[in-house]
Amino acid sequence: MANQNDTRVKLCKYIEDNKSQFITNLEEAVAIPSVSCWADTRPDCFRMVTWTEGKLRGLGFSTEIRQQENHIVEGKTMQLPPILLGTLGSDPSKKTLLIYGHLDVQPAKTSDGWDTSPFTLTEKDGNLYGRGSTDDKGPVLGWLHAIEAFQKEGVEIPLKLKVVFECMEEVGSEGLEECLLSLKNGFLKDVDVVTISDNYWIGTETPCLTYGLRGLSYFSVEVECGTKDLHSGVFGGAVHEALPDLIWLLNQLVDVKGRILIPGVMDDVLKLTEAESKLYDEIDFDTNTFQNECGVRGLTNPGCKKSTLMARWRYPALSIHGIEGAFSDPGAKTVIPRKVIGKFSIRLVANQEPDKIGEVVKNYLEGKWGERESPNKLNVLMGHGGRPFISDHTHPNYVAAARATEAVYGVKPIMTRSGGSIPITIIFQEVTGKNVMLLPMGQADDGAHSQNEKISKRNYIEGTKLFVSYLLELGAQLR
Repeated sequence: MANQNDTRVKLCKYIEDNKSQFITNLEEAVAIPSVSCWADTRPDCFRMVTWTEGKLRGLGFSTEIRQQENHIVEGKTMQLPPILLGTLGSDPSKKTLLIYGHLDVQPAKTSDGWDTSPFTLTEKDGNLYGRGSTDDKGPVLGWLHAIEAFQKEGVEIPLKLKVVFECMEEVGSEGLEECLLSLKNGFLKDVDVVTISDNYWIGTETPCLTYGLRGLSYFSVEVECGTKDLHSGVFGGAVHEALPDLIWLLNQLVDVKGRILIPGVMDDVLKLTEAESKLYDEIDFDTNTFQNECGVRGLTNPGCKKSTLMARWRYPALSIHGIEGAFSDPGAKTVIPRKVIGKFSIRLVANQEPDKIGEVVKNYLEGKWGERESPNKLNVLMGHGGRPFISDHTHPNYVAAARATEAVYGVKPIMTRSGGSIPITIIFQEVTGKNVMLLPMGQADDGAHSQNEKISKRNYIEGTKLFVSYLLELGAQLR
């Protein structure tokens, strides 16, 4: 143990001594505007993959570029960005860790409300601001810098390493699932554990390990009353309008406390065990602080830590997102829209399947529509969906990460689920048949997907030390 601690100290010192260069590397990565949903930046997605491949090769990885099919982006037929695979080490006596990350980012413009140029990394008040700094270019570079530390200090990495980096995660990882399935009996065959660093602490002080994610089912409810928009002064009162029908339907989805009113949605939710319940007791979380940080007027479970956390992570949640077709611009417009589309989603939890939830929701809304007795046309559609994920948090993978976290941050990590969705996580679990863990680098206030996205300089550097320590601990756990 002493030798391993000495090794960890040496590796962490290398990271501390080279943090300026690591920040420069992040500056280079952020400067590549690899926005996957914009046609104009599609070449930058390819450039980002090439840039990262160069970094891998510099570390001695053998790499492979998996070219993808064409698809439509903003009305243009374009090639999907390639998937980057990498392998380091071939010692048959060592276990294999697979690391996943993504190289694409959300859209960002200064005019969106950024205080700095989104694709210029800017250091301010101990934070590194820039699109992709925390989601997910910072964590990806953290892994590469951790490997560099081993090599520069002449320390043998106690594991074989494989990486899968994509550039389409922000738009649903199109093409990745098919690629992973094709790699099941080849590239992925000898994988022993999987680690993903694409999530965040639940606060700003206490590190966490994440063992569960919610899935997602997204719905559109269309109500059509005619073939064209109408003037309310000429036709109002004489025609059966679509918008009141839609609002009535949306009002049948949740009650004032946010409880889902659709029978059958909760049927497959796993029962809470005593052991799981105790995990929530150990989490340092204040509901008043949470409410203030959210900037909302009220919580569905005011003052109750455990209920609030479970509402965010453990139980399904239905959110109404908007109405397409209704007038929403400033000013007044007295129009009766011919068709309106309500949009909502249900965040799913372990043991729930999107297709089954889709059928339950469709049957419920069509039954309610019968009660409405409207002459208008209804169409209920389920769009994209992703399955929930849950992992065994007592596995040696988590034990190694917990020990590494305590070594670097001086505190035991809390075990958390996350209310968000990373649909590809469960695919890694199913294709490899091995334990998958989410090991976050960033913290709750990083603003991923938002204006002024950042990662704290502390988390960027200490998170890299965490990755070094985790590799050491995991090698010891999997002997």
